Amino acid sequence: MTQTHAETESQQDEPTTPVWFGSTQELPTQHPAFGGVPSGEHPAYPPVFQPPAGPPPSFPTRDGAEPAQPANRRRWTELTAVAAIAAVLASGGTYAATQLDSSQTSSAVSSTLGRGTDAGPVVQANATNPNWTATAAAVAPSVVSITVDSSQATAQGSGVVIDTKGHVLTNNHVVDGVGSGATLTVTLRDGRAYTATVAGTDPSTDLAVITLKNPPSDLKPVAFGNSTDLKVGDPVMAIGNPLGLAGTVTTGIVSALNRPVTTQSSDQSAPTDPFGQGGGGGGSSTGSGSDSVVTNAIQTSAAINPGNSGGALVNASGQLVGINSAIASLGSSGSSQSGSIGIGFAIPVNEAKSIATQLIDKGTAQHAFLGVTLQDGKATDGSSQRAGAQVTSVSPGTPAANAGLRRGDVVIGVDNDPVDSSLSLVANIRERAVGDKVTLTVLRSGKQLTLTTTLVAKSATSQ
Repeated sequence: MTQTHAETESQQDEPTTPVWFGSTQELPTQHPAFGGVPSGEHPAYPPVFQPPAGPPPSFPTRDGAEPAQPANRRRWTELTAVAAIAAVLASGGTYAATQLDSSQTSSAVSSTLGRGTDAGPVVQANATNPNWTATAAAVAPSVVSITVDSSQATAQGSGVVIDTKGHVLTNNHVVDGVGSGATLTVTLRDGRAYTATVAGTDPSTDLAVITLKNPPSDLKPVAFGNSTDLKVGDPVMAIGNPLGLAGTVTTGIVSALNRPVTTQSSDQSAPTDPFGQGGGGGGSSTGSGSDSVVTNAIQTSAAINPGNSGGALVNASGQLVGINSAIASLGSSGSSQSGSIGIGFAIPVNEAKSIATQLIDKGTAQHAFLGVTLQDGKATDGSSQRAGAQVTSVSPGTPAANAGLRRGDVVIGVDNDPVDSSLSLVANIRERAVGDKVTLTVLRSGKQLTLTTTLVAKSATSQ
């Protein structure tokens, strides 16, 4: 597997000014979707120009996609075998491996962030052919560019305004990737720039919240959607700051749901294999304290590139459904990094919102804990074989022990979500919240069992 350490990219002397899409079909500011803003208030972000008359752009579009850097000549079957996941830090990335899965999510979220009712700010006349001009203009003011300056380097990333108090949600590797003592600058859509401080970080989910100093009164928080409502094939839009090009918009579809993706923590120089596969021995854990980031990710074809990290993935109604965080890239060498090849990953908004609320309130976040160590395994299911997460040990007094899990069991499902590997089970558990009740589908001695338990918070001593 190709791997690289996070690199940095100098700021451009003359940053590119993004061109936005003119007048929109955004709801009026006094609409309840915006929390009842007075009708006399002027929009904070007027259109730059009036678009020509005509039908809305057809879906899907693929703005800004760049080909991956060429590797050595080889057959495509060999190239796909070296695909890697790159955490999309503005200045570079971190590579890791992914496995395919098609599970679903269920996570408790808070309703204190966003635009109050969080109704979508855009009403589409044709759900299969969205007017992306209206969506882009509605969401643009809620997406910011983040510049991180330190003695070592300068890097850029993206973020999403999540309330009127100046809180911005982004990736942990955006704010933590260039060393200590860094200065954070947040630039709004209209060019106003503010310094910011870190409210809290959560390396295990690769999420962070930063706070603007003396934030303006006209901040426009994003509208939160529900990632459990997503379906494969749904149209989505990514907005962010790739390669320093602020306000870049690309569109695509939801290519898959709940892809278990693992990337290294930003403070490590090489990808981490939390399951000991490919050289380590040892097993995975649903709460071992590993610095690896394991995400039950939304896969999208919307082009995202270095710098899109922490930016918004929204549906056609303008609701946030994910935080862009990683891309798949064909093998590259040395310090070079490929761009988008149409396979990007986002952290589901339900998980992101839950973590963000905890970071704002406490500066840290709790994570759900099951209490098992795992390895990839197979078990007999009637006359067939099923792949899943094989239990290698169960810690006493944990939710796994309370459910009746045993060493040798192979977990093939969580609630209605299929599980086909140890990584898949870890991703499913990490996405859920403390206190969630889960139903595990288990193969034992050739028979399916259904076990239920309630997840608890992982403590510092949990193994």
